[in-house]
Amino acid sequence: MWTALGVGLGFKPQHFHEAVAETQPGQWWEVHPENYMVAGGPRWRMLEALRSRHPLSLHSVSLSLASPEPVDSARLAALCELTHRLQPALVSEHLAWSWWRGVYAPDLLPARRSTALLRQMTNQIDRVQSALGRVIAIENPSHYALLNHEWDEVDFLNELARRSGCMLLVDVNNVAVSAHNLGFSAQDWLDGIDADRVAEIHLAGHDPDPLLGDALWIDAHASDVAAPVWDLYAGLIERIGFRPTLIERDASVPAYADLQAEADRARGHWQRTREKSPVDLMKV
Repeated sequence: MWTALGVGLGFKPQHFHEAVAETQPGQWWEVHPENYMVAGGPRWRMLEALRSRHPLSLHSVSLSLASPEPVDSARLAALCELTHRLQPALVSEHLAWSWWRGVYAPDLLPARRSTALLRQMTNQIDRVQSALGRVIAIENPSHYALLNHEWDEVDFLNELARRSGCMLLVDVNNVAVSAHNLGFSAQDWLDGIDADRVAEIHLAGHDPDPLLGDALWIDAHASDVAAPVWDLYAGLIERIGFRPTLIERDASVPAYADLQAEADRARGHWQRTREKSPVDLMKV
């Protein structure tokens, strides 16, 4: 039996040996399933070795749930096969789209939050969850421009979870970036999210735009978690209790010890809240 999920890191192959040997209580690893949809080879062997020691999370980036087109059957089948083989502790996707008429944009693109989109995403998530035979979590994206939305983002996510039965992945950095760029309160956003639906939390770094500077923050995952994000995180888990928390770093990846130092900071919050956490995700 895995112990309760604590603080995780995104798995990087250059850190394989340290990752497999890690003994931190509650350690888990996130991978993007699109990078591991293979039958064998060194990439798969690394993942099998990691899975033998630690829980895994599959964080999908290509189902394109907010696209008007149905989820591609082949991509869903590949995700189902990988999920069956790895039996991850968590599976998640995004409130975003990336496919349109057979063309893939390697990004998580924003969608106008309408009642029509709510119905569409509910159906998409139902199809994915039925195929996987498990509940998934949906992550809030970063925002860089105002759209003519019908729904407030928090209300949309809460209602999506209620209708589809999915859980939510709250990316605190995405909230901070979006609040800065669009001019709303990150604290109000976090105060409004349904605590009972939050299954996971992401923390990451952001950077000023190369051209616009501090007027526009970019969710770059290329720097340490910023002080305001740590403050927001502390307030969130004080309200809802600890949730499995991931430190994301996808560019300018530092030494393994530096990543674990950031994870240690999140573990400090975990230790202070774990006894009163209303949700303790376990894997048997």
